[in-house]
Parts: sequence; C-alpha cells; structure tokens
Amino acid sequence: MATTTNDLSSGSGQELWNRAKGVIPGGNMLFSKRPELWLPDQWPAYFSKAKGVHVWDMDGRQLIDMLFAVGQSTLGYGHPEVDAAARKIIDDGNMSTLNGPEEVTLAEKLVEMHPWADMVRFARAGGEANAIAIRIARAASGKDKIAFCGYHGWHDWYLSANLGDHSKLGGYLLPGLEPNGVPKNLAGTLLPFEYNDLAALKALVDTGEIGVICMEVSRNFGPKNDFLQAVRKLATERGIVLMFDECTSGFRQSFGGLHKVYNVEPDIAMFGKALGNGYGITAIVGRRAVMQAAQTTFISSTFWSDRLGPAAAVKTLEVMERVRSWEQITATGKRIMDGWQQLADRHGIKINISGLPALATLGFESPRALEYKTLLTQEMLAMGYLASVIVYSSTAHTPEIVNRYFDALDPIFGMIRECENGRDVTSLLKGPVCHAGFKRLN
Repeated sequence: MATTTNDLSSGSGQELWNRAKGVIPGGNMLFSKRPELWLPDQWPAYFSKAKGVHVWDMDGRQLIDMLFAVGQSTLGYGHPEVDAAARKIIDDGNMSTLNGPEEVTLAEKLVEMHPWADMVRFARAGGEANAIAIRIARAASGKDKIAFCGYHGWHDWYLSANLGDHSKLGGYLLPGLEPNGVPKNLAGTLLPFEYNDLAALKALVDTGEIGVICMEVSRNFGPKNDFLQAVRKLATERGIVLMFDECTSGFRQSFGGLHKVYNVEPDIAMFGKALGNGYGITAIVGRRAVMQAAQTTFISSTFWSDRLGPAAAVKTLEVMERVRSWEQITATGKRIMDGWQQLADRHGIKINISGLPALATLGFESPRALEYKTLLTQEMLAMGYLASVIVYSSTAHTPEIVNRYFDALDPIFGMIRECENGRDVTSLLKGPVCHAGFKRLN
C-alpha cells in the first residue's frame, strides 16, 4: 500500500535536487526526469529503491509509479529473472580483454524476430543508437542529406535541423531550441517533413539530394492512406535508406518493432528503452547491404562491449515472449485511455488522448492545461502516486493498481471541473506551475 502524505513542501529529494543544480549542469542527466517538468519544489526527485510497480523516495515514502521511468521497464522494476541474469554477470565478470558471448545470442535473437534484417550493432542509449544508424546509413547511401520526422535524440546530426531556423524541431523537442555547439556547416543537412504528409516528403526526395529517411513508425497517431507503405515504396524507388526509430515504440505492440504491426520493413531499425528492462542496451538492426557500410567508417566504444546490457536483454526478451508482455501492456493502456475519457465525460471536461496505448498521453483542452497538469500531479503525489498526464504501462500495472489509480484520479477531475466553472486553479497549487516539456505530437 502506498504511503500518503499532504506534506510536499520539504523532503530529502528536493534538498538533494537543489544541491545537484550547483554541481551538475541542468541538475541531472535526463531532461524528462527534471522535477520542474512535473511538480516544481515538491517532486521527490530521487529514489532509494524500486520494485514491481513501487518506488521509494529518499525519505522512505512508498509510491505507486504510473510514469515508469520514461518507459524502460515494461516488465516492472527489478524483475527477478532479469535481475538474476544481471547478477550472474556481476559475479562472473562484466568486462575483460575478450568479448561477451551474450552479444552474439542477442543479435541472433533480434534477427530471428525481424526476418528482413541480417545484422546488428549494439550501443547503450537511444540517442547514440540513432547517431550510429545515421553514420551507417550515410555511408551506405553516399549522401549527406536526411529527411526526418519525429524525435531522434540529442546529437549534432539531429539538432542541426534548427541551425538558421530554430522552429524546425519545435514539433518534437522544445519550441525555439537553440542549437548552440552544433557546427554551423551542418545547416541544411537535416530536413523535416510532417507525419502522413507524403507530398512534403516527395518534394524533399525530388531534389535528388536525400540519401536517408529517418522517422518514427508512429508516436501519437497512426498512419493514414497507407502512408508507411508509400514511404517504403518511395525509398526503394529512389535508392534511399529507410530508417525506423523504434527506441520508444519497440516491444510495446508486437514482439519486436511496431513496423511489424503495419507490415512495413525498413532498411535499419533502432531499438532501446524496453529492450533491457531498465539495463542499458540499444540495438541497431539492419539489412546486410546497409549494415556492412559500418566497416567503411569507424564506430567503436569501450562500454558497448560490456556483458550486463546484452545479458539483461536476452533474458528480457525470453520473459517478454513467454508472458506476451506487449499484449498485456497494450490492454492496460487501452483501459487507461478509456478510463480517462469516461472521467472526462462524467465531469464535463474537454480532453484529448493520444499515443500508443502502452504510452498513453492525456491533454487538457484548456488555456490552463499546464496548471491542471500541475494540480493533477500534486494531488496524486499526496495520495501516494508518481502520476501526471502520461502513463507508461508495464506488466506490473495490475487491474487492481489501475482501479485504485482511477479512484484517486476521480476527485481531481472534479476539482478541474470546478476550475473550469470559475474557481482559481492557482489557489489550489502549493508551488509553481510545472514547465512545459517535449511536444508529443508528430
């Protein structure tokens, strides 16, 4: 049972966060975990333990987590089989002069579940997996320019889209994001197109300069008019390398990539987040003709050769396949989406719901949307939940957990209804309004 508290103004986590901002630029390593995005001055910020669906903060409060680490642990925190595989590696040795055999086992498993693919390279983070894939695809195509759609990380190749026009990544990252530190001679190498806008993509391709198309299969809504099939056809006809970034979408609606659901095969696909159930591992999977181009350039890193990530991933895939985790988390996500809409209808609140079911996003259709998000986060935390307007589902989110979540959420929707009727929402907030984060539409 989660521990509830109404005292959110103090705690070891906030004290530690204030210290962190003095010694770490930005305060932490992952933008999406900054407390200001959720509940400024009140968010617990740090954890001491995580197991199943629960997180314990630095003061020992037990919380039910609905945000779930930005989607890295679809089997729940500390899954016993995955952790046992990791412990064996720690006992036997994680690194040596020789290579770890688990990377071969994992590569063969990924090729087996993606019959269009032949070869795999590994890394440890989604952004670097994208950067590796881009390097390989450029080497294979012999061209520098890339047409892109979606969010693909933090590296120079991606942020270069905002050189000369700071609005180009506004639909995916932060409006007006400054590309400081990105070489200016990369300007014009990354060109955006909108999802489901085939004409815009064709216009880019017709220049004859595009060697790579990099896109997410889907983020907040699906393809229309066989869009993905049309992109595949266009890439094939023009000799363009088609890349699907599945670092977020992979293993959430199928055993492998979301592209399998739509029956479209890329030339390269990148996987991360869910692949290791919380352990650092990402994969670049591709056709032999493209992947062999990695041998014509230099792509190498010491800690891509550790055994921990691949061993965790091998066991994670084994458990996923056995319990059919993608079906469970999709069903849970649909239940949450339906529940949000039922609450909104009952309280007369206008909302929009988007995303893959296992990555569900709630939006309030109101000029006070950020205030409502802050209020929801504040009140749910007081009742023992790490919860906001996003739910990343895991197999640990049982029907009982989901029912309790909605019992807690119901009166908060009632408060929002009162605010829509004229009550001052700021009078209900115990701290500042949360900051806006990444845009979640593509």
